[in-house]
Amino acid sequence: MNFVSEGEWYPIQFTMQDIEPYFNWRHLYVAEEDPASPFYGREYNEFEFTQVIYNFYIHPQWDDFGSRTLYMKLLFTDYDQGYAIIELLGEWNDAIENDIMTLRREVTDHLFKAGIRRFIIIGDNILNFHSSDDSYYEEWFEQLEEDNGWVVILNLPEHSKHDFTKARITRYIELLYLLEWRTLKPEAVFAFIDGEMQRRLR
Repeated sequence: MNFVSEGEWYPIQFTMQDIEPYFNWRHLYVAEEDPASPFYGREYNEFEFTQVIYNFYIHPQWDDFGSRTLYMKLLFTDYDQGYAIIELLGEWNDAIENDIMTLRREVTDHLFKAGIRRFIIIGDNILNFHSSDDSYYEEWFEQLEEDNGWVVILNLPEHSKHDFTKARITRYIELLYLLEWRTLKPEAVFAFIDGEMQRRLR
């Protein structure tokens, strides 16, 4: 990334450590304070970087859920409306790590038991996607379909979107774009996506 100063270009180098989970909704929801969250009671060390994706340290606010290459942050849940917003960072690797199984078993199944039927996954920082068997996606789709639930990934980078589509995961998960989601409140993000999903389902 670059910025301009008085007509000259200067490079700015960003590292994995610089990518923080979105934090402007923390006055509305904090996953580690939510008894229904799989991250309830988790504590964070703000002064020491210990988690890595391959050999790159990442910001300590990201949550480990069992994958070696993919981390997450549960940004918001609304149990009355039945939706959750999850942000991901890293490489989504079903071929070697079976990340979809881990995500399902360690995170979304817990939220499903708490009443969550609609999942919004922020995909801006999904660096790569490697596909394998689609059975866990199909199972997730069938689990949610009964209650008119869905899974949407927002803003997936183009190369990862290509790989999702090529693997036919889009039979079970919708890919949408909402580039200005950070300027909105979570209920507005949900309202936009839910409206789009209802339109598509019709």
